[in-house]
Order: sequence, then C-alpha cells, then structure tokens
Amino acid sequence: MAYGPTGTYASTPGDLSLHCGAMSQMLKSSGAMGLATLSSRLLGLVREQVYAHFMGDTAVASAFKLAFQIPNLFRRLLGEGALTAAFIPIFKTKEKTEGEAAMWQAANATISGLVVAVSAIVAVVLLGLTLVLSLAKVQYADGGVPVYPPFPFPILNPDTRLMLELLRLMFPYLLLVCLAALCMGMLNARGCFFIPALGATMLNVVMIASVLLLAPRLGQTLETQIFGLAIGVLVAGLAQVGFQLPPLFRQGYRYRWVTPWGNQTVRQVVRKMVPGAIGVAAFQLNVLVIQCVAFWVDRSIVASFDYAVRIMEFPQGIVGISLATYLLPTLAGLAGEKRYPQFRATLREGLGYLVMVNLLASILLVTLAEPVVRLLFQRGAFTAASTHRVSLALACLAPGLVAFSMVNVLARAFYALGDTQTPMRISLVCLGLNLVFSLWLIGPFRQAGLGVANTMSSVFNVWLLLRALRKKLARLEFEPFWPSLLALAGATVLAGLCAWGLRHLWEVHYGHATLAARLGEVFIPLSAATAVYWGLAWWLKIPEARAVKTLFARRAQRGNGPPPPGEP
Repeated sequence: MAYGPTGTYASTPGDLSLHCGAMSQMLKSSGAMGLATLSSRLLGLVREQVYAHFMGDTAVASAFKLAFQIPNLFRRLLGEGALTAAFIPIFKTKEKTEGEAAMWQAANATISGLVVAVSAIVAVVLLGLTLVLSLAKVQYADGGVPVYPPFPFPILNPDTRLMLELLRLMFPYLLLVCLAALCMGMLNARGCFFIPALGATMLNVVMIASVLLLAPRLGQTLETQIFGLAIGVLVAGLAQVGFQLPPLFRQGYRYRWVTPWGNQTVRQVVRKMVPGAIGVAAFQLNVLVIQCVAFWVDRSIVASFDYAVRIMEFPQGIVGISLATYLLPTLAGLAGEKRYPQFRATLREGLGYLVMVNLLASILLVTLAEPVVRLLFQRGAFTAASTHRVSLALACLAPGLVAFSMVNVLARAFYALGDTQTPMRISLVCLGLNLVFSLWLIGPFRQAGLGVANTMSSVFNVWLLLRALRKKLARLEFEPFWPSLLALAGATVLAGLCAWGLRHLWEVHYGHATLAARLGEVFIPLSAATAVYWGLAWWLKIPEARAVKTLFARRAQRGNGPPPPGEP
C-alpha cells in the first residue's frame, strides 16, 4: 500500500478506481438533492430579499422573525434531524427484515403518534398564549398602562405583545412541518431525495406571495400588515405537506390510523428521538435561545442577525445538510451490516467533500460580507446602516461554517450507530458554552458578538464529537485526510487574499452606487478566488477535488456520446 502526494492510499489502480467510484456515487446522490436544495435556497434568498425590502431590520421585523423562529426550529430539529434520524433506521430495518407491509405499518403508527402528540402541544401553547395576551398589561410608548384584568399580571411592551400575537397565529405550523418532515424521511429512506428536497420551494413561493399579495390588504401600518406574513406561513405549511404526498403514494404508501399507545415502533422512535432533538441541532437551539436574549437587549439585533444566518445557511444547506441527509441511511446500512471499515471510509470521504467546499464558502463570506449583503438586501426599508449591522454579523458567523456543517454529519454518524445519547450530552455542554459566550459578548458587540459566540461553541462541538466517535469506533482512520486539509487551508488563505484584494480595488475604482457596480463588487472577486482555490486543489491532487473533476468530466462525456468501454 502506497500513499499519494496528499496522503490518500492506492495500492493498485483498482483500489483507486473503487475509491473514486464510491466518492462519485456520494457526490451524485448528495448532489442531486443539493440541486433541489439549491433551488429552494435560491427562493429562500429571494424571500429574504422581499422581507428586507418590506420591513428591514426594524423592531417589527425582529418580532416576526423571533415568532417564526420558534415553530421553525422544529423544522430544523425534525426535518433535518432528530425525528428522521430516529425513524429512518427503524423504517429501513422493517423493510429489510419484515417486508413492505410492516414498513408502512410502522410509518402509520409513527404518523398517528406524531399527530396526537404535536396536536396536544399546539393546543396547550395556544391556550397559554391566549391567557397571557388576555391578562397582560400593555406598556405603551407614552407611558400609559391600561390594565385589562382586575389583578396584576406581567407588563408587555408593544413589541413583545406583537411577537406573542404572531406566535399564536403561526404556532399550528408546527404540526404541518412535522408531518412534512416525516414524509420527507420516508421518501429519503426509499431512495427518493430530489423531489422531497424541492418541497421547501413551495414554502418559499407561498411566503413571498404573502408579502406581495396579502400583507398590503391588511392595513396601512407595518404592525398590521405583518400578520399577512404569519398567515402565509400557515398556508406554506399546508403546501409543503401536500407536495410530499404524490411521490409517497407512488411508492405504495396509504395512510391508515394505527393506535400509537403501546406501539413498539412509536416507543423506539420516541426513545431515540428525544435526546437526538438536542444532539443534532445545537446551532439552531443556540440561535433561538440567544435571539430571545437579543430581543430583550436590542430590538434590531434579532432581525439583523437572522438575515446573516440566512445567508450563511445557503452554502450550509446545499452541501452540509444535503450530504448529511444522504449519509444517514448509507451509514445506517453499513453499521447494520457491521461493515465498519467501509463506515469509517464513507464518513471520512463525506467529511472531506464537505470541508473542501465549505472552506471556500467560508472565506468568501468573510471577505465579501458587506458587498454580498449590500447586493442582496439594501433597498426599501433596508438601509445602509442595516447593511453594516448584517455584514458584521455575517463576517463573524462565516468562520464557523465548516464546523456547523460537520456537526450535522458527525451527529448522524452516531445515530447510524444507534447512539443518540452522546450527541445530546455534547450539545448540552456546547449550548451552555454558547450561552456564556453570547451573554458575555452581546452587550459590547451586539450582532458580531452573537456570531463569534456561535462560531466558538460550534468548533468546540466538533472537537468533542470527534473525540467521542474515535472512542466508539476504536479508530477513525483519518490519517489520509490531514495532508489534504493542510493543503486546502493554504489554498483557502490564497483565495481569501485574492477576494479581499480585488474587492478593495473594485471599490476604489468603481464603487457600488449602481446595480452593475454591486454585481461586479461581488462576482469579480468571487470568480477569481474560486478559480484560484479549485486550481490549487486540482494541482495539489486533493482526492475530493479530483473526484469532483472526474464526475463532471464523465457527465460531459456522456452528453457528447457513449462512455468508453469499461466506463461505468
């Protein structure tokens, strides 16, 4: 066995061919879903542009975003995490050991239990919010305090009351998004990735339409028009569930009520899901908790920080979450067959692909934060001051992009091994660290402090997950990965310097007063830095870069004619 210049092993040409074939399969499978995710993320950016033009980063915008963050958190926890992470291995096991009838029976039991449990949660929360809003005093800006009940109750300022009213209207979205998440998980387990990933496009289309068509009909002020966006969230949830049903029916699924009480499948899913809800989404939980603190400290922080998060989620969702979603059933199958060498190799290759792409995205977001935010959002209610606040938060969040994505992948490695406790414990530790860092930094640095705190806690999260996984698997066999990582780090630094230098040259000579100037300020440095990065990666013969190049070359050749003899 010999090591190549970047540390990858290839004892024979056949070994190298198998290695590239496995990587190509991973890239094709996760890439198909990444393409669907790309379309939904692009629409998501358009939605945020419409939001920014409509409400900027005002106190009303913060109230809406915080209210939406609470039910939307469950989309991240369930749609991209704990529910599917717990359910997919059980679903696949039923298919392999007991047949399709038992598999669909398990799905119906889980859906029935989900509807009962989530409906109860929604009812309790709605009742609680109604009582609070009915009994609370309202503190107006002029100091007047009208008292509705005949006994004391906490005082709500207008922004907090608006946030609670919006939350009450949007909270039933929780049930819809949970059902959509489970349907997506079932389709993913059946090998269908592209169509389910497109479901988020329906969410964005409806939410954009709510701003343009519904909000203007609800009044003259932003405080009343904002309820049109909340109604749009509910309609979007219905659309997202409906989008999953036709392909699911084509797979042979038909819903039948199954009593969830005492059902073995439901008990298994709940037992694995509860700790996983924390383990897979430390970043999302951190965002919610800290945004609640930020809303109390300064009303503008929540909206401006959320815009930065949305920009950073664009590359994270396309690469990190798409790859993690592909890896869960793949790793679960390898673990079930006790093929641990292949398990480690697949995990290593997946992490290598993720790091290679996200290092470039991270350095570009750091160096081009202000031009990107200006191009995307600065119009209407979103001012130059808003651009400064959001770009500062983005530049502080972006260094943690690789860590945020690695947490998703590493947590799924634990779930594939049947361990949901370890990621939960690690995430609790990191959540505590993030709270400490955020409370320490939010006062003096506002949005930037939140970005730094999330980056530091996520890096620590990755370190703890890797240590725990090494103990669980006895070894990780990551030695071939480290030389590639060092080479990629050097390429990242040079690409970042290229982007930074060209951005400043552009600003000096052309400025950013027109749309054409803003486009050039972003895409000229971005294109040059990307060319430098990938050129160095191919020149250094980094395996992941070679696999990407091979995949594109094969697709181009297939477009021009049949592959050569022996080519898969």
